[in-house]
Amino acid sequence: MFELMMLPYGMDALEPYISTTTMEYHYGKHHRTYVDNLNKLIKGTEFENMSLEKIILATAGKPEYAAIFNNAAQVWNHNFFWNSMSPNGGGKPKGELLKKIERDFGSYEKFREEFKNAAVSQFGSGWAWLVEDGDKLKIVKTSNAMTPIVDKQKPIITIDVWEHAYYLDYQNRRPEFADAFLDHLVKW
Repeated sequence: MFELMMLPYGMDALEPYISTTTMEYHYGKHHRTYVDNLNKLIKGTEFENMSLEKIILATAGKPEYAAIFNNAAQVWNHNFFWNSMSPNGGGKPKGELLKKIERDFGSYEKFREEFKNAAVSQFGSGWAWLVEDGDKLKIVKTSNAMTPIVDKQKPIITIDVWEHAYYLDYQNRRPEFADAFLDHLVKW
């Protein structure tokens, strides 16, 4: 049985950029529902004793397992999202990661522009990610529950751009949410 992960900070810790109310709905209801649905769907199946990653990889692209994939991937994506933020986050990374960003994007500012554009231009629900693909950093977008681990990419950070992630605080202003994430919340 999977359990809802414990947040690495308090429900109010990301204010004023993400409100307690948003956290109550996003983490407390949406994320919890994915965990509960996944547990119901895998009970008594071949997936019951697998890790989350193995379930995702075993069900990706298989229509008969779409519900299991969607819930497993959303649990994994949300776990990663919560760990991509910190109350003391935001701004440029340091050290080796900054060097890699500068190598692969030209500058941190160029990376920031491309990452924000990916988050803002994701049509409908989904995610924007900074991933390591082989020895290169890339920005990728995924729709709905898709996750880069399916493509053997190693996620570094992600921003959730499903409306439930930001709508109570930002309404239709997704660019402002992306700015808040990058400038005040991202945990390098």
